[in-house]
Amino acid sequence: MPENSRTNETAPPTSDSNSNLTRRSYVRSVAAVATATASIGVAGSATADEEYELIEASGQTIQIGSGETWENKLVDMTTGQDIIITAEGSGWSIRNVGFEGENTSGAGSATFGVADTGGDTSTIENVYLGDGSDARNGSSTGHGQTAFWVNPEHSGQLEFEHVNIQGFADNAIYGSAPGGAGGGTVHIDSCFAADCEVSHYRVATEGSSIRNSSVYVDGSGFSGRGIWAWSPGTIEVENCQLEMNGANQSIVAGANGQGTSVVVSDTDYDTGMDGGIGEEGGSDVQFGDNVDTNPEAFVPEGVPTSPEEAATGGE
Repeated sequence: MPENSRTNETAPPTSDSNSNLTRRSYVRSVAAVATATASIGVAGSATADEEYELIEASGQTIQIGSGETWENKLVDMTTGQDIIITAEGSGWSIRNVGFEGENTSGAGSATFGVADTGGDTSTIENVYLGDGSDARNGSSTGHGQTAFWVNPEHSGQLEFEHVNIQGFADNAIYGSAPGGAGGGTVHIDSCFAADCEVSHYRVATEGSSIRNSSVYVDGSGFSGRGIWAWSPGTIEVENCQLEMNGANQSIVAGANGQGTSVVVSDTDYDTGMDGGIGEEGGSDVQFGDNVDTNPEAFVPEGVPTSPEEAATGGE
């Protein structure tokens, strides 16, 4: 499938180490059979035995503002409709959210549009988007479905932790747009992304990072880049497993004729396509200690492997 690489960065699409506890074979089987039960919403932090709110996707937009927390939600995508969650302002949180069913709306939107526009820190944690989307492109955008899109006006710090994204027809985390505008950082820690198109982790601003995370592409579906670093950088990659099975490059630095730098350490990457590394527009990928070429992607400990597990905050 040809890549649908965006060139307009301003237009929206509407633990210390990894753990071997859950291997990719287990992840993919669990994701395929996971089902969720409806319950009611509760306030406060979640534990495994707490309830959650069931939301049916119906083309709605949910807005989250400064200081707000949106949590303990199970979103039913089997309706065939789209849903957009927009979080802007400063100091907001999204946590314990699971999506049940493939997004078949064909809207070509971003499920989440996020930014900390107040120079603060906002967080996204314990989210399951492992059922993906179909391959259609939105008629108005020309793009497939994106999981997370970071608004160019993002000026603070975004923390992604324990997020599971699989099978999206566009980027999994599209976080490069602030590189040419707001300048906010994007930090991806202990996350899992698999079989998405264009790229899995896409970032740009100096100080942004991908740590303790995995990318897995099996070559049978969408096959975007593992990590795509845009300018200006520098981007840090640490303790990651990038298993591409030759379907795409593991790390690509630079785009649109503009270069950046990526510093890699304690990471295994796949060399099957063009040596696994791309350096465009004068970019450079610098290898530090303990970089090897025998990746074995897995779900980091704490990442949810089903919609209900995410919605309840259970392990």
